[in-house]
Amino acid sequence: MSKREKSVNALEGPVTEVAAEFPERHVLVKCPGCRRVIDQDKLAANLEVCPRCGRHLRVSGRKRMRMTVDAGSFEEWDRELAATDFLGFPGYAEKLEAAREKSHEADAVVCGRGTIGGHDCALFFMDADFMMGSMGSVVGEKITRTFERARELGLPVVGFTVSGGARMQEGTTSLMQMAKVSAAVRRHSEAGLLYVTVLTDPTTGGVTASFAMEGDVIIAEPGALVAFAGPRVIEQTTHKRLPNGFQRSEFLLEHGFCDLIVERGNMAATLAELLALHEGVAPAAGAPHALAHEEPRGRRGRPKRAPEPEGAYDIVKLTRSTDRATALELLERGLDGFVELHGDRLFADDAAVVAGIGWKGGRALTVIAIERGNTTKERVRRNFGMAHPEGYRKAQRLMRQAEKFHRPVLCLVDTSGAYCGIGAEERGQGEAIASSLVEMSGLATPIVSVVVGEGGSGGALALAVADRVYMLGSAAYSVVSPEGCASILWKDTKRADEAAAALHITAGDLVELGLVDGMVPDLGLTHAEIAHDMMREVEIALDELSGLTADELVSRRYDKFRAMGGNRICSR
Repeated sequence: MSKREKSVNALEGPVTEVAAEFPERHVLVKCPGCRRVIDQDKLAANLEVCPRCGRHLRVSGRKRMRMTVDAGSFEEWDRELAATDFLGFPGYAEKLEAAREKSHEADAVVCGRGTIGGHDCALFFMDADFMMGSMGSVVGEKITRTFERARELGLPVVGFTVSGGARMQEGTTSLMQMAKVSAAVRRHSEAGLLYVTVLTDPTTGGVTASFAMEGDVIIAEPGALVAFAGPRVIEQTTHKRLPNGFQRSEFLLEHGFCDLIVERGNMAATLAELLALHEGVAPAAGAPHALAHEEPRGRRGRPKRAPEPEGAYDIVKLTRSTDRATALELLERGLDGFVELHGDRLFADDAAVVAGIGWKGGRALTVIAIERGNTTKERVRRNFGMAHPEGYRKAQRLMRQAEKFHRPVLCLVDTSGAYCGIGAEERGQGEAIASSLVEMSGLATPIVSVVVGEGGSGGALALAVADRVYMLGSAAYSVVSPEGCASILWKDTKRADEAAAALHITAGDLVELGLVDGMVPDLGLTHAEIAHDMMREVEIALDELSGLTADELVSRRYDKFRAMGGNRICSR
């Protein structure tokens, strides 16, 4: 084995070595993921992401700042603040000195103001090079001051977290930083300002249990460890080996605790897009999550010409056809762009409910849709559009966010009903639907809902307590399925066609009854034409509703639903 090979094999983890004895004098780094050796210059050019396996290596807070903000725009705040050994903790003074020498920083966070894609914001960047990003009094103070100053200036905050947790050498004072920063986050939020957190590897302990998980939008880098108790602590406590991927970003997304996983190369563009949307500005064309710039996933062109429905049950059959446009395809064809956000922050991310921020023209809006999927595989993944409790709780979270930022809400409904299963009942399906009805009835921002397929019972109503409710001409909206009605009343599902007619579930019937506000004709149209016509009606409605105050919106919405059925009652 050559001397060069021996030196390369001796490298362990993300350790560098200057190969001084070689003419090229390269610095070599071994990736902690794939264990392959990478040239330092190539790694730096790839933003410290392994070009072989995609492992995101740790970077300093200041380097992270340079990767994120527009060149020359960063104004640093409170750089002079430095920790002291106020408890006289054994060895702490020496650790502080060593950390300062290693990182060239006064403490474990860099704070300031800058622009990302031209959008002004306050920022903080935690630094793993300084005592593993542990949170002591200076870290807590600097981040708190950042939120306070951002509130005074009316700025959003973008924060990059990396930490081993609270700094033990500062005792209970370090614990109190969790409460201090969280209170500042709350005051900033109550001023109606955006907070975006970016979780990087590792984010653990008291930082995870406070400001890291308090963002309006929570982003994570791929493969980042995010946990309250770290894997070693859990294994020592439970005496069980943890499964692969446990507590990583992908685990977090699956369990509903973050909105997006974004690769480092796309991070600045994604943040710029989110900042633009919260300023009420449409992002620039080509933004990484803008679905309008992708080919829609649904079928292309003109759908097969369906026979004109002869009765209500024929329309029900049309709602279940695999040829019709799904809610997500209508969004892709009808909006200029859309950023999907994930998770209920409680249990999971329900694929049956697609939610996020979209834009049409110059208007940003919160979009929530029940999605069935096109293919068999996709329909299984999305549970055939039957939402779990976490789907409705995700919707509620996004509605509250819309209210905070004064965005209107658009809901697209296409479901045979909420999922009825053991797990759904254990997690409170009825409570989740009930909470949606209450949330929407008092939401202080305009809401437009469109039944674009099947509107099944409470599972559909949970996204249809709106200022304007529309239906596609080929849609149906009912308290129960025709088959269910026939089975319950007549013990014969073959009489479903009679039940459908008797229930009056078509758009025309429901407009006449005053239960929906209008119908969007769609029979014989292409999916693109349907999306266009639907969004035209939505935009007209939002233009009308935007002139109302929050109190007027809520009052009129109450009166609208208060009147339903009242004129059908007779006194004896």
